[in-house]
Amino acid sequence: MQAFTLEAPSDTRGAISAAARARAKYIAGGTDLLQLAKDDIETPTRLIDLEPLGMMGIRASAEGLHLEPLARMSDVAAHPDVVQGWPVLSQALLASASPQIRNMATMGGNLLQRTRCGYFRDTGFACNKRVPGSGCPAINGENRMHAILGGSEHCIATYSGDMAVAMTVLDAQLTLTGADGTRKVAIGDFHRLPGDTPDIETVLRPGEMITGIDLPASAMARRSHYLKVRDRASFEFAVVSAAVALDIDAGSIRAARVAAGGVGTKPWRLPEVEAALIGKPADAASLKQAAGLSGAGARAARMNGFKLVLLRRSVLRALQTVAA
Repeated sequence: MQAFTLEAPSDTRGAISAAARARAKYIAGGTDLLQLAKDDIETPTRLIDLEPLGMMGIRASAEGLHLEPLARMSDVAAHPDVVQGWPVLSQALLASASPQIRNMATMGGNLLQRTRCGYFRDTGFACNKRVPGSGCPAINGENRMHAILGGSEHCIATYSGDMAVAMTVLDAQLTLTGADGTRKVAIGDFHRLPGDTPDIETVLRPGEMITGIDLPASAMARRSHYLKVRDRASFEFAVVSAAVALDIDAGSIRAARVAAGGVGTKPWRLPEVEAALIGKPADAASLKQAAGLSGAGARAARMNGFKLVLLRRSVLRALQTVAA
């Protein structure tokens, strides 16, 4: 890892100005960035420390939940208002990484974590995410953990996070602030599909930062669940995960949000499942029929075709948990 200069601006404007310089990167918890730097995947010469900005608030109201970007994952997961009003988010956070990392990692940083594709993380291999045009060895290589949804001929790396999958069913809105001002972006529009530019992973503009995360309050948010299927119980990324939120009234499903992790190149919403649930009774037959539609348009690689079956079973189990 090469040497870098650390700056600690006292306000957001100063941080954005400092980040405009060449090879500058924001750092908050640093749990992913520092590892990427050690492996020479990220090569910043200047780190902009966001800790002095504070921005660690967690505020719940009748309208919704507001999270500041430097709030720690562990603090959000344990917050009683989050546990009660947005359980899918608390559960997804607790299923992430390890307690030590959750105590350091921030909400904004978690949204920006990069893929765990082994070819991306090992500079001995070509990778279109690291060096555009160099190739994607995962397509014909070891691809058990790779995406079956949203891939392209240039990249099939899976989005590995949990939290953003939960936020997808909660209709989260992100506030982004940069030199040109502030804008709002829906969580579903924040992460980009790889297409022919897999090195561009989000809609963040140069120097822009996440300055807020807002989750609306709703009956559906209160009736939500996150299920993570992984190869071991701790500090492991999802093979498949499912996030579900349902609004059920008098035994009928009035509204539904369903998303999956471990299967897509970004957090993957499942509108085909949602459409099959709305207006149906919350009974075993309806849930099974809807879950069976999961993964429309999936394209499996050589080693990960099993994910489609596992996805449907995981969605069904999550639906059953919420509908019980």
